[in-house]
Amino acid sequence: MTFLGDEGRDALVVKRLLLDHDLVFVGPGTSVGNMYLGPFYYYFMAPFLFLFRFDPTGPAVGVALLGVLTIFFVWYLAYKWFGRRAGLTAALLYAFSPVVIIFSRHSWNPNIMPFFSLLVIYSTFKFWYEEKYSYIVLASLSFAICLQSHYLALVLLPFVGIFLLLSFIKSKKVGKQKELLKNFLISVVIFLLLMSPLVVFDAKYNWRNFTAMKDFFFERSDFISNSFMSPFLHFFTIWNLVFTRLLASKNILFGKIVAFLLFSLSFLQVVFYLKRRIYSKKVVAFFFVLSWILVSVFVLSVYKEQIYDHYFGFLFPAPFLLLSFFLEELVTFKRYGKFLFVPLIFLFLFFSFVNSPLRDNPSRQLQRTIDVSKKIAEEARGQRFNLAVIAERNYEGAYLYFLELWKEPVVIIDPQRASETITDQLFVVCEYEDKTKCQPVSNPKAEVANFGWSKIDESFNVDGLMVFRLVHNPSGKPE
Repeated sequence: MTFLGDEGRDALVVKRLLLDHDLVFVGPGTSVGNMYLGPFYYYFMAPFLFLFRFDPTGPAVGVALLGVLTIFFVWYLAYKWFGRRAGLTAALLYAFSPVVIIFSRHSWNPNIMPFFSLLVIYSTFKFWYEEKYSYIVLASLSFAICLQSHYLALVLLPFVGIFLLLSFIKSKKVGKQKELLKNFLISVVIFLLLMSPLVVFDAKYNWRNFTAMKDFFFERSDFISNSFMSPFLHFFTIWNLVFTRLLASKNILFGKIVAFLLFSLSFLQVVFYLKRRIYSKKVVAFFFVLSWILVSVFVLSVYKEQIYDHYFGFLFPAPFLLLSFFLEELVTFKRYGKFLFVPLIFLFLFFSFVNSPLRDNPSRQLQRTIDVSKKIAEEARGQRFNLAVIAERNYEGAYLYFLELWKEPVVIIDPQRASETITDQLFVVCEYEDKTKCQPVSNPKAEVANFGWSKIDESFNVDGLMVFRLVHNPSGKPE
């Protein structure tokens, strides 16, 4: 199971919430922009961590259960909108998608976004198409949770806003404006309540988070493009990326073919329906899903940095719904369509199985972290110690979780309180396969540098990782 620094950091916060009753008003920090999310994910983790007796597997089980619910939800929407066969198709392909599997089997705040974004989409369709305005409240609640999962959920805002505006216009014609306004006001109150812990935190710290968000979205040009043409120039790049990662299981050639065919077929289908003026529920749902994808891809096109898979978690179910619609149309369009249906399903499943993470050997990250933490605790012999991790993409969080859970006297170095927080020993965990990269004494990482001049007192090999025990060496001379 994946258990790196971020997962350890989150588990540590929730452990303190449960055992020390330390209420949480702010969530994880973002990887770019120096912003903080809301605390919802920590409260989502809490019951699972508690039920599993503080085993990090608990929150991962919670995410996995939500992933299973998302599969059911995908089936339900495709079934209701496009038919029974479409429901089974969408759910089957979604369940075996490598990207979906990767982000459904470990605890991380972006991993809950597919379910709640789908709830936003479902609620939006209900209040817009079916005029059930109470679903505005559910859409607001779900959107607030998405926003506390990852700030790129903001991409959903223009999409929901468009259909909310259409609903306002429609409500005037049918005499339901008061009902809509009432539910809209309730939804605003609920949204503000859910976001209030973050606002309280921000107010306490001089609106640091708000300032960071403002800088990121409106003032810094290194992340968000200010060019009017940017969405148009990069649209097909993002379109290809989404369909390649999700439907084609990262196979670039197959992904480009699928992306091209779905874009072309969507264009032809739109022209056909508009020309024939066909507006059945199935057709409207097709327009709705296509709009979801188009608006999202268009907005994502202004982002200048690399787009990782978890960035478009709010869009995970959409390509599968769109594909299920066209496969259903294929079966009903011509006689030979039903003979193509099964081979196409097997083709998509083939690429999913070839690239499935389930075929990989277990990483044993969690067990290795436990083993290393036990070794550090054993060698510390009850004495206070500092900790550092030297790795390409990891940091101290995972090890700190277990050491603090076991009440080991680990101390984080604070340069402003150096005399109080620098101990007599520093344990350095090196995760590089090439051990020559470790250099624990001279490594520039802050946790090592702040310890001061040091020398290696002992070293240990634990599950393939090197653990060094450093002690002070005031002279700085090698011994």
